[in-house]
Amino acid sequence: MTATQTPVLSRSADVRRRMRGTGDRGRKLKGLIRLLRPYRGRVILMFLTLFAATAAAIAPAPLAKMAIDKGITPKDVGALDQTVALFVASAVVYLLATSAQTWLTGWVGQRALADLRMELFQHLQTLSVEFYSKNRSGVIISRLTNDVEALDSLVSDGIVSLFQGTLTLFGTAAVLLYLDTQLALATFAVVPILWIGGLLYRIASADIYRRTREKIAAITSYLQETLSGIRVVRSFGQEPRHMTEFAQLNEANRGENMKTVYLNASYFPAVEMLSAAVTAGILLVGGAAAVSGRLTVGVVFAFVAALNNFFDPISQLSQLYTTYQSGMAALDKIFELLDTEADIVDQPTAVDLPHIEGRLTFDQIQFGYAGPDGAMALNGITFEVPAGTSVALVGETGAGKSTLAKLVARFHDPTEGRMLVDGHDLREVTARSLRSQMGIVPQEPFLFSGTLADNIGFGLQGATREQIVEAGTLVGLDTVVESFNEGWDAPVGERGVQLSSGQRQLVAFARALVSDPRILVLDEATANVDVHTEERIEEALEKLLVGRTAVIIAHRLSTIRTADMIVVLEHGRVVESGSHDELIEAGGHFSALHRDWMDHAGPLSK
Repeated sequence: MTATQTPVLSRSADVRRRMRGTGDRGRKLKGLIRLLRPYRGRVILMFLTLFAATAAAIAPAPLAKMAIDKGITPKDVGALDQTVALFVASAVVYLLATSAQTWLTGWVGQRALADLRMELFQHLQTLSVEFYSKNRSGVIISRLTNDVEALDSLVSDGIVSLFQGTLTLFGTAAVLLYLDTQLALATFAVVPILWIGGLLYRIASADIYRRTREKIAAITSYLQETLSGIRVVRSFGQEPRHMTEFAQLNEANRGENMKTVYLNASYFPAVEMLSAAVTAGILLVGGAAAVSGRLTVGVVFAFVAALNNFFDPISQLSQLYTTYQSGMAALDKIFELLDTEADIVDQPTAVDLPHIEGRLTFDQIQFGYAGPDGAMALNGITFEVPAGTSVALVGETGAGKSTLAKLVARFHDPTEGRMLVDGHDLREVTARSLRSQMGIVPQEPFLFSGTLADNIGFGLQGATREQIVEAGTLVGLDTVVESFNEGWDAPVGERGVQLSSGQRQLVAFARALVSDPRILVLDEATANVDVHTEERIEEALEKLLVGRTAVIIAHRLSTIRTADMIVVLEHGRVVESGSHDELIEAGGHFSALHRDWMDHAGPLSK
């Protein structure tokens, strides 16, 4: 293959790729039809009204022929009156049918899109935590907002325009054949030219609309990320940098959209020009036929009038293709999200976990995150945590502590081995029944916009005011609440910005405890609190951990020292386990880590 042949082949391959990119529409359209199926009664009625409106819209041309040839030319007033009455009747039918069709289209479209948003949101609830760590939240938000909005144009306007234009086109073609076969066949001769032009337009626009969806998703994602991190932006004085980066994204989006403008500015005027040329030719040929007596004036007039109804749908269908491409590009992104499979799915035979005591068994567990290297994060983990006791997971960063805690909460399933609670393999029970008996406190707690009471009550559906106050009081939030005028109804702001980091952590503790969990997972839960707040939390934990099983990931010696058992991890393996004093006396890995902590922490740790 020569160097000069390569670009030609590349362009050919690119055309084939673009055509394939627009070919996988059947499955997506079936998905769209599935959304409309619950409202099929109204959909059928919508198409009936659409058929009536289209019939009324193409009636004027043959009625004009009737008025001229049977009323005006022979000077028959009675025939003219009858034709005028039919004109009025067709206008009334058009008015009523169009009004009904518009209302039905809007009603069905909005219901279907609301169902789609709900389906997307429900699907997002099933996806793993890992999915959200790999995908930008702004892009996901764009799927539920920008892409569904683009689909709205297709569902509310595009589908109706498609069927209406198609019905009008074929209806008008029948009228043209009825008026004069020769003129009709001459008109139809331009259809192959329009079809070739439409195919070229489709090939050229195939990628453009997909890229416009990606660009607007990038803008949404960047905007969401920037606004979420506005404090960091302000702290480092990086407003100009963000303005520059946003301007680049905005310009890239404008550039992609301008490509559609240039494409449309070339294609649609060409269709209009061809329509005008055909109309001029029909006037010339039809006028000559009328002069010679082969055709009546009424036929020529009606034929020219009907030509608009023939070419307008072609132009509208071509313009609809831009809506179609945008909607299909959005549908691609939506189905791409819906096709993402959840990592953790309850088995068909899964049963609800009964009330548990909290015994944890790690049975020959191996686990590896999906990735090109396929390295194991956990390897051969075997130990047991008796019910009602606490275990501290200790090790350097990347040793596998958080991964092990995620297995307890069943955010992941082991690659090999079993994770058991009270002897129940977690893969054989429903995730909801497990987590309803579990409380989790992460290192960086997330609070929702709302009040203190709302965020604490989030941990238990239907939590009463008494339960909320009790949980908050147990972790010492009652003293914080006293400083708020609104008390437990004090707003926390977005992500809890109205509270200090220590106060947010206390709310997270209360939220985990409001459901009276049998198992607590504390992932560096005291890492972001001051010494005074930590002391308050530890006082509460002494009471709260009685009778509960706790999995604690911590670096602070005070938290580790009180654990019933300490498990030391290194490179995904258990290298030591035992009580604090036992491990110090053994002089192994934990003893070395302990000395390092003491050296770095200094007197505060003592």
